[in-house]
Amino acid sequence: MSQQTVLLVEDEESFIEAVRLGLSREGFAVEVARDGHEALEMFERCQPDIVLLDVMLPKMSGIDVCRRLRQTSDVPIIMVTAKSSEIDTVVGLEVGADDYVTKPYRIRELVARMRAALRRSPRDSTGEIALPNSDTIVVGDVALDPEEHVVTLRGEVVPMPLKEFDVLRLLLTNAGRVLTREMLIDRVWGSDYVGDTKTLDVHIKRLRSKIEDDPSAPTRIITIRGLGYKFERPKRTESA
Repeated sequence: MSQQTVLLVEDEESFIEAVRLGLSREGFAVEVARDGHEALEMFERCQPDIVLLDVMLPKMSGIDVCRRLRQTSDVPIIMVTAKSSEIDTVVGLEVGADDYVTKPYRIRELVARMRAALRRSPRDSTGEIALPNSDTIVVGDVALDPEEHVVTLRGEVVPMPLKEFDVLRLLLTNAGRVLTREMLIDRVWGSDYVGDTKTLDVHIKRLRSKIEDDPSAPTRIITIRGLGYKFERPKRTESA
């Protein structure tokens, strides 16, 4: 198995050395960028398997770096916040991050988050709720092609990062069926995911912003209180 590369974007030297050492011991190759501009340049050069991205950076914020990376790449991104800030974490997730950790963190927890994010790729299909391998999934005017990693709404392509794609894929494949929050987290982030359910909620919010006509009053991705979510099948209209 080839060594996986992590791009560590961090400007605090004490964190850089500790994380570099810890991740190297876990078998990762570690590349370091110390500001936002360098992060974008190094990303193009080293093509990392995962990005560990601090929110507070010189020259360009981690939020802006994440937004730029998501324009061209589905690479897993884990945001790092200096404190447990609701704004930082939610904004980070809304611009495309897959997960977040809060400083100070333990290397063991960080590695667990990283491995969960890396576990699945667009070509990797695990989780047998009812997941087809290759056929395009069509529910109403939403279509998802697992092989090409493409989502369309009324024939128009909708850009979608990996985790959003995976959540939507599960919902579409099981349209009409309620999927619990635990089931979605287990299938998309892995059974050893150590984060909270806020990550799932933000991904659902992002999906709604892309495929709902009115995200504030969703008719496709429906919340089932106390249980989870389901993708509503379109109601058939009977002809006279």
